[in-house]
Formats: sequence, structure tokens, C-alpha cells
Amino acid sequence: MERKRIFNSIVAAAVALTLLISWNLFPSVSPTTAQQRTSLTVSAAISLSQALGEIKTVYQSSNPNITITYNFGASGALKQQIQQGAPVDVFLSAATQQMNELQQSNLLINDTRRNLLTNRLVLITPKNGVALSDFKQLTDVRIKKIAIGEPKSVPVGQYAQEMLTKLGLWQQLQPKLVLGNNVRQVLTFVESGNVDAGIVYATDAKASDKVTVLLTAAENLHSPIVYPLAVIRNSRNPGAAKAFVDFLAGDRAKIVFQKYGFGIVR
Repeated sequence: MERKRIFNSIVAAAVALTLLISWNLFPSVSPTTAQQRTSLTVSAAISLSQALGEIKTVYQSSNPNITITYNFGASGALKQQIQQGAPVDVFLSAATQQMNELQQSNLLINDTRRNLLTNRLVLITPKNGVALSDFKQLTDVRIKKIAIGEPKSVPVGQYAQEMLTKLGLWQQLQPKLVLGNNVRQVLTFVESGNVDAGIVYATDAKASDKVTVLLTAAENLHSPIVYPLAVIRNSRNPGAAKAFVDFLAGDRAKIVFQKYGFGIVR
């Protein structure tokens, strides 16, 4: 009799537990929900896309609860998105101008801003294109179209305009210029043979086997090519964003950036 009473009690307890679970009255915790997941949106100059893609894999392998989403584009366009309230946690620009404007608008967490990388400006042509030994030869009749970034919103175009102006070529070359929305579009124009030459970053040229690098611009012909980064003031996850910025400035990320041809700010 005693055994039967114990058995009935166990059955009753099991039924009650089943009902609690089915009615969602019994809290359940799984290993995947026990640890809080965090998402970061990183807006970055498109010239960084390959390097940051590899860095994302490295970072998330040791930080599995951090999900990183990249938004690549021209630095000027990305800056405008942030000014208009886009939900961005971290911004990496290909020039200081865009970062300065965000800082002046109090849109950055100031102590997170730092200069991260450098780059060089190069003249490229399609494979087996016209051979040039001087930027002034861009005026040659054989060169009918030259691709550069839109100077007002694309930093590589700004640097190209500065260089061509210092060389006294800007006005003369106006009829030949084809403007790209970002540096990768400029590269594509050259790769496809739709233009005879283009001015891009050395890192973008390095990533393509369809172009030839003819010349590297002297650094005194344009503003220093510097990539600053910072956490955006309206970041939804400022702590995680700061940690990611610190990682980007660390030794592991520097190895990746250098692999893709970027210089490191000392």
C-alpha cells in the first residue's frame, strides 16, 4: 500500500511538471540564451571591405556572442547616413574630413576616436593598356577617359583632385573625367576597359589582377591619406563598440590590414 502511494505521488508530480512546461509556467534556460548576444553595425569605407571581412571572422571566433554587420560605401555617403540618424555603432572613414564633421556635430564618443591606417594613391590602367611614365601624360590624346572618385563625397576623388590641381592638370583634364560613386566603382571602370586610366588607392589596385599600377603619387601632392575610426555617440552598445575599436587598433588586426597593403599609423 505504501509503495502504491509513493508511485501515485511520483505520477502526479510528473503530470504537474508536464502541465507547467506546456503552459509555459516553468522557466527554461538554454545555453544559447543564457549568454546575451550583442549586435554591432559598422559603417566603413569600401576600400576596407576585404580586410574587415577577414577581421570579422577572426573577432567573432573569439567573441561568438558579438554579431558584426558591415555597411560599406563612400565615406561621405556614410557620414550623411550617420547625420540622418542611421543606427551605426562604429565608423571608419577613408579621410579625416568626414570624421571631423561628425565630431563637430557632437556625434562621436570623443575619447574613442583615433587614426588607424594609411594608404597611397596610384594611377592604374587596364592590363595591356597605355603605358605612362608621368601623371602629366594623362593629357595625351591616347587617354580619352580617366576615372576618379566624386571629389565631393569620395575621399579618393578628393585626393585625386588635390594631386591633379598641384600638378596643374585639373582644369585641362575636366573633359576626360568619369566620376565614380566610390573607389571600387572607379576600379571597376578600369578593369572593364571602359576608361583608359584611373586613380585609386594602392590597396584596391593590389586586390585586382585586371589592372596595372603605373605610378604612385608623391605624398606631398595631396593631403595625408589617413583612416580614422570612432564609436558613434548614439551607439546602442557602446561598451561592445569600444571593445571592437580596441581590437581594430590591436596587433592581431594590424597583421590583417598590412596583409592587404595598408600602412599603420604610428
